[in-house]
Amino acid sequence: MLVKICGATSAEDVASLDRAGVDLVGLWHGVPGGRADLTLRQLTLLADAVNRTARLRPVLVTFLADAEALRAATAAARVRRVQLHGYQPPGLVRALKRGTDIDVVKVLHLGADTRTERSLIPAYERAGTDLFLLDTVAGDGRIGSTGQPAGCGAVVEVADRLSRPFLLAGGISADNREDYRAVLDHPLFLGIDVDTAARGVDGRLSTDRVAAVRRAWRGVDGTGAAR
Repeated sequence: MLVKICGATSAEDVASLDRAGVDLVGLWHGVPGGRADLTLRQLTLLADAVNRTARLRPVLVTFLADAEALRAATAAARVRRVQLHGYQPPGLVRALKRGTDIDVVKVLHLGADTRTERSLIPAYERAGTDLFLLDTVAGDGRIGSTGQPAGCGAVVEVADRLSRPFLLAGGISADNREDYRAVLDHPLFLGIDVDTAARGVDGRLSTDRVAAVRRAWRGVDGTGAAR
């Protein structure tokens, strides 16, 4: 099972996540007003710190919809995974995949008004999406790092429409693994993406909290090995 932690902003965060045994770290770039948004230079420096670890790999998390800007950012920062966290169209996935080795993660938002996005799942897959991430829309429409849990049934309903693997996000904690038993048993389930529950009361990423989430969820395997 993969464990991804989102919103690192410093070399200390990277070292903490490395100690906790995380696989992927989300680096925000092109997230207007986001508390963890990085300039291109900050992204480049932090991605370099991630790439120098033995295990961690960076993921560029973005709301940008400009293929050329994203190609430039991934090249400068040596990041080969891009997470499209907004409502970017399938055409952007196709443009990013064309002639590159970029892996595209497309977020699918779980909420009352996201049926149109779900109808685009086949188009996202044809465009070359490598991995989906299922995340919850807050009641006020906010997306990304809301800490709002998704209902297990809603996740499975969307997962059953996919032919590509998916990560689960939205209120993931060390205490609620069993709430998602049907998701854990889904053949396309690949891992989890965590932000809020990975942070201490000061809002900073916590090695202890991250490790607790990792231990709880990887207990599904019995061995702790990625699946």
